[in-house]
Amino acid sequence: MNTVMPNWLAQRAHLTPDRPGLIFHDKEISFLELHEMARKKCFHLQKLGVKKGDHVAILMKNSLDMAVTVHAVFYAGAKAVMLNIRLAEEELAWQQKDSEAVLLIADDELMPQSEAGIRAVPASGLLCKEEDTSADQYIKEFELSETATIMYTSGTTGRPKGVQQTYGNHWWSAAGSVLNLGLSSEDKWVCAVPLFHISGLSILFRSVLYGIPAMLFERFKPEAVNKAIIEKGATVISVVSAMLRELLEELGTKPYPAAFRCMLLGGGPAPEKLLLECKEKEIPVFQTFGMTETSSQFTTLSPEYSISKLGSAGKPLMPNQMKIIDRDGREALPHAPGEILVKGPNVTPGYWKREDASAENLKEGWFYTGDIGFLDTEGFLYVLDRRSDLIISGGENVYPAEIESVLTSHHSVKEAGVTGVPHEKWGEVPHAFIVLRDSADKEELLRYCKKHLASYKVPAFITFAEALPRNASSKLLRRTLKEWARREAEHEN
Repeated sequence: MNTVMPNWLAQRAHLTPDRPGLIFHDKEISFLELHEMARKKCFHLQKLGVKKGDHVAILMKNSLDMAVTVHAVFYAGAKAVMLNIRLAEEELAWQQKDSEAVLLIADDELMPQSEAGIRAVPASGLLCKEEDTSADQYIKEFELSETATIMYTSGTTGRPKGVQQTYGNHWWSAAGSVLNLGLSSEDKWVCAVPLFHISGLSILFRSVLYGIPAMLFERFKPEAVNKAIIEKGATVISVVSAMLRELLEELGTKPYPAAFRCMLLGGGPAPEKLLLECKEKEIPVFQTFGMTETSSQFTTLSPEYSISKLGSAGKPLMPNQMKIIDRDGREALPHAPGEILVKGPNVTPGYWKREDASAENLKEGWFYTGDIGFLDTEGFLYVLDRRSDLIISGGENVYPAEIESVLTSHHSVKEAGVTGVPHEKWGEVPHAFIVLRDSADKEELLRYCKKHLASYKVPAFITFAEALPRNASSKLLRRTLKEWARREAEHEN
């Protein structure tokens, strides 16, 4: 027997109709208003032929309309395929076809120029109209085992895979988070990350489940976000390291108010210098580890350990389990690096139409993340890097994030990204791409690295760049760095 729950937004509108559910462009929209808007937009989808079980692709920027569209797709009983607006036409067309979407809803300016083989409608054509008052045929209950959303992975190797996320995955993700971070009636969660990524979408769902407003931004702007925290009562925000660095630079010597209680930091290992600066400014940073396949955060560092376990991503949230295995598949000893395996009700049931990949990554209930890390003697997780980003130089494991942390601790370095490049003798060596804050030459930076790193970890090559390649969530794109390095080598030859 499948476990069911009331339609989340409809239930929230019934429980606390007048509470603000979304704040966008300083306008507050109540949960009841969100429900009415979703109900009417669902009516439009049904008139377009969308029915229960269909896949509907969404290609939209952060907006009130996008948030309502996601809810409306659920109201229609369909599954939302969340498309990255920064992808090329060919990539978008492939994902629409692969997902078997029956309809694409896109912002007017993002309407595809090429034919993807499915019906596309502009978001402006699905505006909620006052006359749509008869729209009451919507899904009243969600089955927790049913797929709610599909998000495609970045596709670092081969074609991207569609990660299926069930209603139960999203529910348990929200439940695990609140059991760790707690909840206040005064909470306002800033969403300045894309709703088409799990980091943003999870905030939208938590807002409804917790009964707190999501402060939605079309895009991340440090000045506007800091203003939301300092002047408008924001208490929680989800960021990655690059966003946090920009917030600190814009903040300057100003403090955050005491009511601000959580800077949830994900997206990979954070430079120690950045964490120490937050500690000095008394900014409550909570490092976290998670991925699309875990429906957002899986581990988070609890408040009482934020200083004593600086740099750790914490322990698994209440519903979750985790272990580290070595190359031989055995459970690793404390402090021994290996692949991170996770198990829990927020872990994907598998990839859409990719039984091979699902079988490879899901074994006996455990999901093989492809991330490398270790547990200390107390069970705290320290994430080292992606397995695919690991550099093996002369038989030694080299983690790019470790080199990046050292480089960014130099006063002249603003950002650093490291990737492995082929080497005739050592197999691979590190190549660092650096964005400078102040003037510095390569020799100075190499001397600095030699003081803090083993010789085989010191970059063999350094390239200065204007900016580092990042995705829509500001995560570093190491595969692009690898391509830069390849082109540079070809040019020199």
